[in-house]
Amino acid sequence: MVELSEWHRGRLIDHVSLVVADYDACRRFYAAVLAVLGVPLVEGDGYFFADELFVSPGEPTTGRAHLAFQARDEDMVRRFHAAALAAGGRDNGAPGPRSYHPGYYAAFVLDPEGNNIEAVTHGPHRRSAPSVVMSDAD
Repeated sequence: MVELSEWHRGRLIDHVSLVVADYDACRRFYAAVLAVLGVPLVEGDGYFFADELFVSPGEPTTGRAHLAFQARDEDMVRRFHAAALAAGGRDNGAPGPRSYHPGYYAAFVLDPEGNNIEAVTHGPHRRSAPSVVMSDAD
């Protein structure tokens, strides 16, 4: 079991959990795309996680889900898409602007289980912090 004294979290999503049939394929896929996004993948005993994403093997699988990862800029979205395809993902929407709102630039892929995975940037912006950091109380 991995023990951490510090956790990083976003502000909207606490976590997303996927139960997958082909754990090894999903581990390779998420390791590749998360490396591009600069988010470390942490392996546990029979599962892995990265920030708010938790993936484990099992039956029944969770079925098709949509997950959107934050990307720093359009180049990161393009690199995410290329890494996902190289790691066994299937194209579900090439990198490009979307009409959701001005500045929305995204790419979509299907992971090895058929989940719709997106990387998105919302145009030029400044973050108040890279993440919310929670650490052990002293």
